[in-house]
Amino acid sequence: MVSLNVPHPKIVHPSMTVICWKRRTVAVKNAKNNLFVDCIYEKEMYPSGAEWTVSGDPCASLKCLAGVVTETNLQCYTPCNSPLPPRPGQCCPTCLGCQLNGQTVHDGREVTLSEDPCLRCSCSNKRLTCVKKACPILQCPLSKQIKAPGECCPRCKDKRYITNFPGNCILGNGFHSDGKKFSPDHCSICTCTNGTSICRRNTCPVLECAPEYQKTIPGECCPTCPAIAEVRSTCSHNGTTYQNNETWNLDLCRSCRCHSGEIRCAQTKCPKPKCRANEVLVTPTDQCCSRCEETAGICSLFGSHYKTFDGKFFNFHGSCKYQLTADCYNHTFSIRITNDGRKTKTSSWAKTVTLKFGGIKVNLGQNLRVKVNGTKIDFPFKMPSLLDVDKTSDGVTVVTSIGVQLYWDRNNLLQVQVPAVYKNGLCGLCGNYNNVWRDDLISRRGINYTDDEVWRFANSWKVGGNKACTRKNDNLAKYPVCRHKKSWLMCKSLKDMELFEMCGNRLNPQNYFESCKQDMCECPNNGKCYCDSFSAYAHECARLGVKLPNSWRKDTGCDIAESTAISTAVIVAKNQQGLKRHRKRIKRPNKFFSKHVPKTFLVQKHHGRTPPPIH
Repeated sequence: MVSLNVPHPKIVHPSMTVICWKRRTVAVKNAKNNLFVDCIYEKEMYPSGAEWTVSGDPCASLKCLAGVVTETNLQCYTPCNSPLPPRPGQCCPTCLGCQLNGQTVHDGREVTLSEDPCLRCSCSNKRLTCVKKACPILQCPLSKQIKAPGECCPRCKDKRYITNFPGNCILGNGFHSDGKKFSPDHCSICTCTNGTSICRRNTCPVLECAPEYQKTIPGECCPTCPAIAEVRSTCSHNGTTYQNNETWNLDLCRSCRCHSGEIRCAQTKCPKPKCRANEVLVTPTDQCCSRCEETAGICSLFGSHYKTFDGKFFNFHGSCKYQLTADCYNHTFSIRITNDGRKTKTSSWAKTVTLKFGGIKVNLGQNLRVKVNGTKIDFPFKMPSLLDVDKTSDGVTVVTSIGVQLYWDRNNLLQVQVPAVYKNGLCGLCGNYNNVWRDDLISRRGINYTDDEVWRFANSWKVGGNKACTRKNDNLAKYPVCRHKKSWLMCKSLKDMELFEMCGNRLNPQNYFESCKQDMCECPNNGKCYCDSFSAYAHECARLGVKLPNSWRKDTGCDIAESTAISTAVIVAKNQQGLKRHRKRIKRPNKFFSKHVPKTFLVQKHHGRTPPPIH
C-alpha cells in the first residue's frame, strides 16, 4: 500500500513517441496530446513528478520523473545531544527547540546547512526535524546537467528528443532492454522494467565541513570531509574571535555557530510566492524572505484595447467620450477619454484625456498639448501639494495629491494608477478594482455583462452625447475582420524577437499580440499601428522591473517621432480633405469685407498662434 501526493494525475498513452526537455519541465509528445512521462512501479502507474512512500517504511522515498523511478532512503541529521524519538509515521528523530546554528526555523519555512544544501530542516510544535534525500535521477546525460551554486539537485539544461521503444528504456546516452541492469552513475543501480528505469540510489551522509574541503575519491559515490587535525575552542571570522558554541548572524537569512573550532552555518530557504495581479514581490528590510504585497491598481488603454485594474483584457472601438474610471462613492476624482475613429470603420484611439479632482481639471491631448484649468502649460508644471505634471523621454506624467497618477505617451497609450485605498470603490471602463476580473464588465446600471456583450458594458459608460462622437453610426457589436495576414508578420516580433524575450517569463505577450493583429487590420494611412501594442507591452514590462534594450524602438521601427508623425499625418490628411471640399464649394473669394469694412477693423490671422482649447 502506498500514499501518493499527485497534483494532476495523467495516464500516458502507449504510442508516445517523443520526450522533450526544457528547463525543469519534462514532457511527452504523441500524435494527439502532450502528456507527462509516467512510470510503472509494481504494476501501478504514477505520473511524472509524483512522490510516495512505502507503507511500513517511513524512511523509504520514491519519486517518478520522466519515466525514471528513484528509490532512496532518507538520511537523518540531529543537531542536538538528546534527540527525541521519531514521531509516529516519521523516519527521523527530532530536537527540542527551533534553532540551527543560530538561525531560527519558523513554522512553514525550511533551513539548510551552507555545507550541505540538500539537508532540509523544518520545525513543528517546537520540535526540529532535519532530513536529507538523494536527488532524483534525470533522463538527460551527465554532460547535459547543470547545478546552480547553493542548489541541491542538478537539472537538464537543453531540449532533448528521444524516439520511444516500447518495453525498453533510454536513460542518459544508454539504450537498455527490458530486464537489463545498469549503473548511470557511481551512486545508482537501475533495472529496466516495462519501459521504466527503476533505480536504487544511495543518499550520502550530511557533511559539516566547508564545500571547498569536500572531496570525492574517484570511483566512489559520496564526498567526505578531511580528518580534523586538532580540536580548538575558538573560531575566527572576518577578524572576530568567537568561543565554542557561540553564534552570530551574517545577514537576515544566514547565521553561524562555532563548533570545536569549525564554523558551521545555516541558511533559511525562502519559498517562491506567486503574486497575483496588482501584487508585487518585495523583501521587507527587517525580514529574510520576500512576500507579495498589494500595489497600486493599474489600468491601461492603447488603441481599442483595455486592461482593467484587475487584469481583464477586452476590446472596444467606440468613437465617443467615455468614463474611464471614477471614485463612485466619495467622488474624489474622475477620468474621461475621448476616442477618435481616425476615419476607420471599426477601430478607435484615445484622442484626449480629462482628469478632474479637487476643483482641478487636467486635459491631455495629442503631441504634448496639456492644459490645466483651461490654460496651456509648459513643463514642468507644479501646483504645490496638489499637482505635478512633467515630460519624460516618451510621454507625460501626472501626479496628484490624492495618489492618482497618469502616464500618457502623447499619442494614444494611457496608464492610470490608483492607490489601494480606492479598492472596491471605482467604476467605469477600468472595472471596479476588487482583485476579481470576472466582474469587471459591470455596467452603469449594475449589469455584469459577458465577454460577448462587452460593447453593451462599455457603451453604458458613454458621456457627453453624440456630439463627442467621430462616427455618427457606430456598429459597436462589429469587430474588424482581417484578411491581410501579411500585416500580422510585424506583430510576431512580440513573441519571436530577442528584444522582448527577457520579459516573456514575467508577462505573457499573447494578449498584446492579438491586439496588434486587430490594429493592423484597419490601420489608417498604412501607419505603424503595431507600435501601439509594442509600446504598451514594453511599458508594462518596465513597470514589472524588466529592463528591455534601449534599442527596441529603433529596431522595431517604433521611434517616438515616427509614431507621433503618423498620428499627426492622419489628422492633417483629414483637414486637407475637408479643405479641398470647402474650396470646391467656393468658386471665387468673397470680396464683401474688403470692399465695405475698413482695414483697421480687420485682424490678420497668424500661423504661429496658440491652438484652440482641447475639450
